[in-house]
Amino acid sequence: MMVEPYETLLKKAYSHVTEPTESVERFTVPEARSYIEGKTTVLENFSEIADTVRRDKDHLMKFLLGELGTAGKIDGSRAIFNGKFEPTLINTLVKGYVEDYVICSECGKPDTRLVKDERVLLLRCDACGGHRPVRKRKARTEPVTNEISEGAVLDVEVQSVSRRGDGVVRMGRYILYIPGGKPGQKVKVRITRVSGSIVFTERVLA
Repeated sequence: MMVEPYETLLKKAYSHVTEPTESVERFTVPEARSYIEGKTTVLENFSEIADTVRRDKDHLMKFLLGELGTAGKIDGSRAIFNGKFEPTLINTLVKGYVEDYVICSECGKPDTRLVKDERVLLLRCDACGGHRPVRKRKARTEPVTNEISEGAVLDVEVQSVSRRGDGVVRMGRYILYIPGGKPGQKVKVRITRVSGSIVFTERVLA
């Protein structure tokens, strides 16, 4: 019986090894599909989002209600919030939830679990073994209605950038757009228009 060369056997062995596909490695959170219905806002793919991030629906709902500063309920696969909220705001909050309660800050993977160590809620990663306390976001739920009115001048710190290139600042249930704002930049702005929870501003020169 003839023995095959070592190189040939090695090639055959490697031919049976399956490479991880990109779809397995990629983690994509569904875009939040929301719309205003009467005096409420409906997040129609709420259950899909909760299932994708592998988190309890009640936990996700409690987070969203706290950030929006409103009441609401889970209705089948949907979530219904009292009040009118722009889709941009709902999407921003869902992304914030994923950053705080899902993604590992060590390896960047979503293979995590929420566990309690005494009274501290930890995000523990099954992929790398890392863990960290879940950040508190109480400041964002404080009412700021008195500050949000056309003509008001505010000192704000830009948190992120929108697809159009404007700076974004979240204040309670409001989302402010800052022309030309960059993350981390502190600016003085004047509110030019308020449309529901969306606030448009202009820069004020100091």
